[in-house]
Amino acid sequence: MKEYTVIGQRVPRIDGRQKVMGQAKYAADYSLPGMLFCKVARLPVAHARILNIDTSKAERLPGVKAVVTAKDFNGWTWGFMANTRDEPPLAMDKVRYYMEAVAGVAAIDEDIAEEACDLIKVDYEELPAVFDPEEAIQEGAPVVHDYRPNNVSVEYHWNFGDVEKAFAESHLVREDRFRTSRATKGYLEPPASLAWYDPAGSITVWAAKQSPYFHYRHLAACFELPLSKIRVIQPFIGGGFGGTKNDSVAGDFCAVMLSKMTGKPVKFIYAQEEELTVSKRRHSMIVYNKMGMSKDGLITAIQSRVIADGGGYTAVSPLTMYLTGCCTPLPYKLPHYKYDCYRAFTNNPICAAMRGHGVTHTRFACEIQMEMMAEELGIDPVEIRMRNAIDNPKTGEIYRTINDMTLKTCGIKEAIQTLVRDPLWAQKDKAPKQDGSVSYGVGMSATSYLGGARQLGHQSCAATVRICEDGTVNLITGATDCGQGSDTVLAMIAAEELGVRYQDIDFKMVDSAYTPVDPGSYGSRVTVLAGQAVQTAAADAKKQLLDILGREWKVSPGEIEIKNAEVYHKSNPSRRIPFDKLAKIACYSGSGAVIIGKGYSGYGIEPLGFENGRGNAGTSFSFTAQTTRAGVDMETGHVTISDFVIAHDCGRPLNPIGAESQNEGGAVQGMGQAIYEDFIMDRGKTLNPTFLDYKMPRSTDVPNIKVIDIITDDPDGPFGAKEASEGSHVSAPPSVVAAIHDATGIWFKEQPVTAAKIVAALKEKGKWPR
Repeated sequence: MKEYTVIGQRVPRIDGRQKVMGQAKYAADYSLPGMLFCKVARLPVAHARILNIDTSKAERLPGVKAVVTAKDFNGWTWGFMANTRDEPPLAMDKVRYYMEAVAGVAAIDEDIAEEACDLIKVDYEELPAVFDPEEAIQEGAPVVHDYRPNNVSVEYHWNFGDVEKAFAESHLVREDRFRTSRATKGYLEPPASLAWYDPAGSITVWAAKQSPYFHYRHLAACFELPLSKIRVIQPFIGGGFGGTKNDSVAGDFCAVMLSKMTGKPVKFIYAQEEELTVSKRRHSMIVYNKMGMSKDGLITAIQSRVIADGGGYTAVSPLTMYLTGCCTPLPYKLPHYKYDCYRAFTNNPICAAMRGHGVTHTRFACEIQMEMMAEELGIDPVEIRMRNAIDNPKTGEIYRTINDMTLKTCGIKEAIQTLVRDPLWAQKDKAPKQDGSVSYGVGMSATSYLGGARQLGHQSCAATVRICEDGTVNLITGATDCGQGSDTVLAMIAAEELGVRYQDIDFKMVDSAYTPVDPGSYGSRVTVLAGQAVQTAAADAKKQLLDILGREWKVSPGEIEIKNAEVYHKSNPSRRIPFDKLAKIACYSGSGAVIIGKGYSGYGIEPLGFENGRGNAGTSFSFTAQTTRAGVDMETGHVTISDFVIAHDCGRPLNPIGAESQNEGGAVQGMGQAIYEDFIMDRGKTLNPTFLDYKMPRSTDVPNIKVIDIITDDPDGPFGAKEASEGSHVSAPPSVVAAIHDATGIWFKEQPVTAAKIVAALKEKGKWPR
């Protein structure tokens, strides 16, 4: 096994000092002289036709400098695909969800801007509304968008093999209805941006975006400017996880338009309640799952029918519904598979991407249903998984799923076996099962998630590595660190490939005027694909250095190595110089040289198979097995999670601290959605739009977490890496629900499994002790 000097080390985060000392600047921290403040006016009704908007009183308010409405955007809309661009910056003909934005105001301070919003009068005709996705797709339901009269914004119908024949020949067939919750990302930094439309006709924004180049394209299209006139400067990002941070919001467009109208910089900051009321959230999905098994527990077929609550606009949902279906043939062998999905328009807030995008819903359904069937067949939950799990392909071989996804590494069997040996599972039958009114249980899950995610359009990442004459290194990419620590990993990759010290790498944040265009941070793609570009760029710079030194030493460049910032002759190690001296030799050679390495990454691009479900959603797939210990109070239904053990195949963890923290964070976020998190809705209105009422795990709720690395060294990732974070988000909910079942003897098929649901189920089963 190759020895690394930087990769695998527990290094401090490259941005750690700035953050802990309070020097990191976020979007809301930026200001410019003469800056105005933007607030957005919203209509408190879920579905209504707009008859007239009167802004005259707002415009006359002292301190107000401009007001913008939909007419100022000339009918422009945006969205994921050309045929789904249905979302305007401000509502045009009607509002389609509660508190949709109808106008924007620029004023000299926030209080005046808010007051002006209250003075905007909107005449409207309230329309019949629909809030349940199953009702929405029925004939006669209120129509949300005229171009989709059946309210189905996205649908796919895939069929692999012959599920009907497989079900007919199965020993056991089970059908169940599962439901996942409406969930938010929970980041502490709400959407914010400072915008400046300068007199020369260029736009500069400092925006809280985890994928800045999405926003860069939106602004160019909306304001009909060339991309060269759009500059997105990335501040530090206070958390992402998808949704709004991966898209644009009304305030983004209003701030720019108001800057254009006033000639002044304009800043907006959404309030956290505003974010929790209207910003894009995870889809709630109903999954009708049918699974067949042989007598010995082998899965024969799966048929999934998924109905998703999409809210008022389409957003990125063609990709959501693709991911919801495409990953079902992992991590178990599946010979026959059918998938039908319907993403429904409703008059609820918009739903879009969130960590574990799409896969969380169907993986939860399949994992719990498999355990329910194992219980019926009398097969141990470990054994049922091992019988069905995909084997790790031998070196050079590929495993191909029924829908043509390809695996070169798969550590799921090793992950399951690792958990079986861990004391949490190995000693679960010896641990106390009851303590007063609290019953204890241990549950398991085995799941998968993609890394190096793809979508449509531009997919390539790029990087440049510049060698400074003193031996330090500038690293530039277009990739965004939205809190996951990717800047640190990319710096480690550059240092390892070059052979220099980690602390000698200086990382520059995204500025679209200078950094290369990049698809963004989503789908666990940065380490895999931006990392590949960085590794290639570092190798290019290294080659240039060694070519120059080879001529100086009169040896072949292949005979020279760089390691630990030392340069030496491989067959005569005593002949060596420090790296900074090599940099001087290279930069001052002849009339001088500029050493810049360039690197790119991408795919052999074939279109994503949205219509047929075939092909790879990413470059590789992580595999996660997880055990959970839960205590359930049989009187109150309260659930306490005490332990997680996560065995995670991320290929190779390049930064162990980062991989561990991402697995921990993903699992806790998944735990929250399993037992706490859900937006409580009343006819499209969110009734719990604060962190006091929207229940999320607190620090005191976090269990003991052990992360165990399963090393598979994937050949397509830099230094063997695959994804590390979203996998644990997918594995946590079924593991938690399985633990609750072990404690109570009851299976729960809807998230979140709240105390009220547990008490109701205990009463129904005659198990409630009161």
